[in-house]
Amino acid sequence: MKRCFWVDEKSEIYLKYHDEEWGVPKYDDRELFELLVLESFQAGLSWLTVLKKREAFRDAFDNFDVNKVASYNEAKVESLLQNENIIRSRGKINAAINNAKIFIGIQKEYGSFSNYIWGFTDNKIIKNVSNKIPVSTPLSDKISKDLKKRGMKYVGTVIIYSYLQSIGIVNDHEKDCFRY
Repeated sequence: MKRCFWVDEKSEIYLKYHDEEWGVPKYDDRELFELLVLESFQAGLSWLTVLKKREAFRDAFDNFDVNKVASYNEAKVESLLQNENIIRSRGKINAAINNAKIFIGIQKEYGSFSNYIWGFTDNKIIKNVSNKIPVSTPLSDKISKDLKKRGMKYVGTVIIYSYLQSIGIVNDHEKDCFRY
């Protein structure tokens, strides 16, 4: 079975992520929030590092319940900074809390975060036909700019493009990959 070039076939976690999740359209706000947080924690690190810590992140961040994360206080931040099973960055933890509050605001404005994020493409999946995977696009630029204007952190255009791939708005599987 042919997969995308970037998949480490020795890593079960990577295989499972590529084969079952990456590029698959997601509409559930909990999943959308989880991946937004994980993508922001990935900044400067490898995605495999994040995937290996994903279950620990789910435990530490109350299964990415956006309302719970939005209510985290300084004591919770300090406990997260002591959690050796996650990526311990005060800036990223504070960004997750800040972004949760903005995520809730977007839900109220659009009915769901899914409506907001999928609205950028009129609910259409963008399928890459070039076999070249960009790090950003005019779409990721536009979404990043809007999220930053709303006050979100760690949502630069490269992170947002990766996010769009992970939630299936962009299908960047290579043409000869079985997931294409």
